[in-house]
Amino acid sequence: MERPDSGGDPAGAAGGAAEGLDRPLPEGVRRRVVALVSDAFGGLTIGDLPAQLRQYARFTPSRRAKFAGNAMAAALEGDAVFRQRIGERLRETQPELAGTLEAGAPPAAADPVDVAAAAYVLRPPGWVKLVAAAGEEAQRVEAERADEESRQELERLRDEVERLKAHAKAEADRLRSELEAARKEAESLHRKLRSAQSDVKRGEAALRRAAADSEAAKAEAHAQVSAAESEARRLRARLGEAESAVESSRRAAREGRSLEDMRVRLLLDTVLDAAQGLRRELALPPASLHPADTVPAVEPGRMSPKDIAARALSETDPALLDQLLALPQVHLVVDGYNVTKTGYPTMPLEKQRLRLLGGLAMLAAQTGAEMTCVFDGAELAAPVLLAPPRGVRVLFSKPGVTADELIRQLVRAEPPGRPVVVVSTDREVADGVAKAGARPVASAMLLKRLSRV
Repeated sequence: MERPDSGGDPAGAAGGAAEGLDRPLPEGVRRRVVALVSDAFGGLTIGDLPAQLRQYARFTPSRRAKFAGNAMAAALEGDAVFRQRIGERLRETQPELAGTLEAGAPPAAADPVDVAAAAYVLRPPGWVKLVAAAGEEAQRVEAERADEESRQELERLRDEVERLKAHAKAEADRLRSELEAARKEAESLHRKLRSAQSDVKRGEAALRRAAADSEAAKAEAHAQVSAAESEARRLRARLGEAESAVESSRRAAREGRSLEDMRVRLLLDTVLDAAQGLRRELALPPASLHPADTVPAVEPGRMSPKDIAARALSETDPALLDQLLALPQVHLVVDGYNVTKTGYPTMPLEKQRLRLLGGLAMLAAQTGAEMTCVFDGAELAAPVLLAPPRGVRVLFSKPGVTADELIRQLVRAEPPGRPVVVVSTDREVADGVAKAGARPVASAMLLKRLSRV
């Protein structure tokens, strides 16, 4: 690096030293000068720095400008050699700006603050005017910015005032509307109150009339009771007379009955003797059909599901289901999802179906009964690929047909007299199959029975 006494114009340096500021640097120019000095630190050695700045040599430029700004400004102002070194760094980094300043013709397009900061460091002839002009320009810009901010704040405040006025007007209109509504409601309440008072007065008058009518009714009822008691006494007297007459008639009838009984007995003996003679004459065989045989009933061994009365068993006792499945040729129809959603509703539908069908397969193997499990096909997004277990028929309802309707079709398809048991908690299904001759049972009964499989 060149030494400060080897570069620059001595006359210019002397002229710069002769000039001086009569006021502090403008704040914007001062910050830019401190930034220039902080950036120039990187090209200087520890020995090139004033003693008071060496402790900041290892700082970053931003931290150096923050913590050593006052020290750098003081060193730049009081140490000409340090200022010349910073000027050399400035000539290296901004040669065009430095050259135009030293030539006495700063670029018109340059930032006045940058020009003033560079002039303060390089100290060309007329640098004081440049710094003063930059300060005035910065103040003017700051004033314009402050004016603009004030104008914007004023506009914002005006808008806020207008908004508050509109809000206050709307609030006043709302309050007036509420006041008008309250006034109308008060008038309506006054009218209702007057109507209620009139109703009360009419009610009191009606109550007085009712009290008078009640007293009159009581008096009339008392008179009627007295008359009824008199009539009852008269009727009791007549009843005693009638009972005496009846007793007399009965005695007379008993005396005349003996003769009639003898005649009837003689006639009966005659008829019996004639019948026995007729039977011997016709040689009729003994009767094989009795009147009791003509009465329709279920004979032993021919019980239907409706004839099993549970014999003191509850509607959810698995023993009742065992009795039903013991009937000959019984057909068990299961409402699949009704049972699974009653017993294990939290499981996925696929696992519900597999669990139920596994239990039904074991139950079919134990009882030998025909079993059909019906699922609602409306809940399926695609056809189910399922291999039905042995002994269990698995059916899904078609589109547009519910599982309940499919169950009723299965029941109607059976011949009359065959025992059919339908497992469902759905009341509509139970009532429908019961009308068709099947025996409905609750889903809880099947779940309890399957838990024993």
